[in-house]
Amino acid sequence: MGEKNYFNRQNNLRKVLKDKNLDGMLISNLTNIRYICGFTGSAATCLVTPDGQFFLTDGRYIEQSKQQVKGFKIFTDMASHLDQIKDNKINVDGLKVAFEGEHTSYSYFQMMKAVLPGVIWENSTGILEELASVKDQHELDCIRVAVEITDKVYEEILPMLSPGYTEKDVANELVSKYRKYSEGEAYSPIVAAGPNGALPHATPTDREFQKGDFFVIDAAAKNKGNQADMTRTPVVGKATSKHREIYEIVKESQSRGCAMAKAGVPCKEVDAATRDYIHEMGYGEYYTHGTGHGLGLEIHTTPRFSPQSDQILKKNNVMTIEPGIYISSESDVDDKWKGIGIRIEDDVLVNERQPEILSKAALKEISDLES
Repeated sequence: MGEKNYFNRQNNLRKVLKDKNLDGMLISNLTNIRYICGFTGSAATCLVTPDGQFFLTDGRYIEQSKQQVKGFKIFTDMASHLDQIKDNKINVDGLKVAFEGEHTSYSYFQMMKAVLPGVIWENSTGILEELASVKDQHELDCIRVAVEITDKVYEEILPMLSPGYTEKDVANELVSKYRKYSEGEAYSPIVAAGPNGALPHATPTDREFQKGDFFVIDAAAKNKGNQADMTRTPVVGKATSKHREIYEIVKESQSRGCAMAKAGVPCKEVDAATRDYIHEMGYGEYYTHGTGHGLGLEIHTTPRFSPQSDQILKKNNVMTIEPGIYISSESDVDDKWKGIGIRIEDDVLVNERQPEILSKAALKEISDLES
């Protein structure tokens, strides 16, 4: 990504800090550091003050920081990052400086106060996450590629969805293909067949697929750090009429949520669009999670679709919409309907009028998902 993109992000951060009457910001979360300056290593701190922008790391990253960091003066030393600020006489005394409270431990905060006692520390929440939630063209291009690869890999593993293969077999093949075609997997794949599908975030096991199994496949690629996120629930063989009914309810719920994902719409209303329909159809108690979340350099980020959300969608948010129904083996239903999970998830680009569903190739009709 070009320097101009990073300079725009840095200018946007300074505008937000000014609006909040803050003099600067200490950035410790590595995802936010990557967003603001481009560094992808495992140890760094960024400091923004009225006098400049400073990047602090250790000797492992001398060359990497020279290659990657944009818009920040680089310091590398064996001393702690806080001590580097003090030792290099970076002026912070009397400044009101934001810090990432949600990413800062109590012990580290005590160290901040001890090493830099002249700073007026202000706990901030989500400043950079909110900026990063509105994607620039580079991010959109990266996410589109990640989604395209995710669709391609899903189509390629469909022949494995038959008796004789296990959940682990499919999960391992997904990882192998993501690493072949892209930067790698966005997260550890969820492959959960039959009763395991009732666990929304199940871990793949050695269970072999059986005729009639629905199985949840939640897996995706990442591209230049930007992540896709997709779920499909195919079936081994043919679906029963009852399972088909539940699948169609989830699909209609998901369609209603996608249609609502427009700029200016409260996130809780998108959640309600999916949740209310599932409740009306008699399965509300089996929908046990939020409807979706933002995507980017993190797989789960702001904003979020849930009944508790007070956030409003903005143009160029990229969101997942992923309702599901999960009927566990302990549920109070007829035994033949126990142990089933169905989730459908797409990545959606928020626009002012018509939202764009980015996950285009992977089919969702139940007739296309039967083997």
